[in-house]
Amino acid sequence: MPAPASASISLQEQHKTAPVAVICGNGRIPLQVLDGLETQERATYVVAIKGEAEADLQARADIELGWGEIGRLYKSMAKAGCKQVLLIGGVAKRPDFTSIVGDLGTLKRLPKIIKALVGGDDSLLTKVIGLFEVEGYQVVGIKDITPELLAAGDAMGLQKPRAEDFRDLELARLATTRLGDLDIGQAAVALGGRVIAVEGAEGTDAMLERCASLRESGRVRAKGKAGVLVKAVKPRQDLRVDLPTIGPKTVELASKAGLAGIAVEAGGALVSDRAETIAEADAAGLFLFGFQTDPPDDGS
Repeated sequence: MPAPASASISLQEQHKTAPVAVICGNGRIPLQVLDGLETQERATYVVAIKGEAEADLQARADIELGWGEIGRLYKSMAKAGCKQVLLIGGVAKRPDFTSIVGDLGTLKRLPKIIKALVGGDDSLLTKVIGLFEVEGYQVVGIKDITPELLAAGDAMGLQKPRAEDFRDLELARLATTRLGDLDIGQAAVALGGRVIAVEGAEGTDAMLERCASLRESGRVRAKGKAGVLVKAVKPRQDLRVDLPTIGPKTVELASKAGLAGIAVEAGGALVSDRAETIAEADAAGLFLFGFQTDPPDDGS
């Protein structure tokens, strides 16, 4: 028999009043999430991942833990009264479990953890979510906590895409879909009606540096600003983790590569340091555009 509505509501309220555990990797986004939660007067329990979280984040953390301290993580979250978990920020390295010695909670869960490490990024993140859910935690995403960090639709700055930019945008968007099907990356660049770069394990920044080299060497020829960087979520991606992200550095590298602009999935990509990112794009003469995706086919 389903629980009465009053019980469901009380559970939702309990989740809202309890501290949300914010498990933070690298980058600026974790700090901006914490600022947003502070504005909401939402209680937090901040966990910094050792070797990933930046110094400013470490100063705000309630605890800093290595990958091998899963047992301590669960104990500390339970003691803090957390009901929800948000995983945010980048992870530069695959998990290192050298700190496992002495953490009996990790040892007990080791078979499940090892199983979670097999596969690509999507597989890993889905299994990590499962590790928290089996412990009774609700894993939430940015759209549930600080949706204001997500990209808006249409032009976000002064510049707008031209007709040729929209053609490159659609081509690069198609390339990101193919990449996502193979769980390879979330970004691609198209210029003059052809895809000139796709993102692999090196990440978006390195891909943009490669685009700049192609222009400088003459392997890719174009007059003035041309070409579009597209970042989009992968097909069937769990939107609670690993959303594509752009920021001031993305704009800087896209400008050096001679691109006309950057397009991201509206409501599905994060914009770090939004005001600075838009101002940098305006100064560089680049457009920032949020494109809408088609709703999924429900078979009706």
